[in-house]
Amino acid sequence: MEQLVKVQCLKHIYPDQTQVDLCGLDFVVPRGKRVVVLGGNGAGKTTLLFHVLGFLSPVEGRVEVDGRRPDKHFKETRKIMGVVFQNVEEQIIGPSVFDDIAFTLRNEGRPEQEIKERVKWVASALKINNLLDKIPHYLSGGQKKKVALAGAVVHRPQLLVLDEPFESLDPQAKEEIILFLNRLNLKNKTTLLIATHEIDAVPEIADLVYIINRGRILAKGSPQEVFARVDDLLQAGLKPPVLTELFARLRRQGIGVKIPQSMEEAERQLIRLLSDPKS
Repeated sequence: MEQLVKVQCLKHIYPDQTQVDLCGLDFVVPRGKRVVVLGGNGAGKTTLLFHVLGFLSPVEGRVEVDGRRPDKHFKETRKIMGVVFQNVEEQIIGPSVFDDIAFTLRNEGRPEQEIKERVKWVASALKINNLLDKIPHYLSGGQKKKVALAGAVVHRPQLLVLDEPFESLDPQAKEEIILFLNRLNLKNKTTLLIATHEIDAVPEIADLVYIINRGRILAKGSPQEVFARVDDLLQAGLKPPVLTELFARLRRQGIGVKIPQSMEEAERQLIRLLSDPKS
């Protein structure tokens, strides 16, 4: 499968001499897939994303996006990327919501009619049509997150990078953003690279998961494979989902169950066990 992003044994040293080493397993993002980086605060998630975006240059190692080094070919790689920062206040700059979403398209010199159509499309998809004339500064945190997301995808990027996109969202806003991202991936084949510590959202939004801790990539695999590695989750300062912990305990008791990726899957397994305890 084609690799859109590839990071090999990355080392970065910040001005205060803080050193981050992202070694262990190679980090790859297959084109068209949903990839989640799981880790606690200070694990190195944002450092990884900033190298992919071209904001930082590695002291050692190699970073490639679509076959190019993003720090050396910043303009070319950023054309195919969209980004939503952890603090969306840093990227919302338009005098109105419409202007903010339209910013990238206007910089690209797109016709005004096309800009209007695209902005209305993405605003409708994110249910913020009623906010287009509003001043972004006065919006709620969840609304600002949606505006930033709309501005990041309105130019239809190949790769969408999101840093803690679910932080501080209420359950409804979180679910709406997850549905939007999954539709974007399914219909537009947009590759998703998401850094988060919110482990409960992972089964809904990931094809491939990496666990990182203090710069080291501890594990990679499907959500089911990664959740089965409870020790790695705990080492990374992540509390396994309740269902994962329960089914891991059942497995240790010799009961033939798999780590479920959803409530529905857990329900099916438990019904099977209750109806046929010998299975």
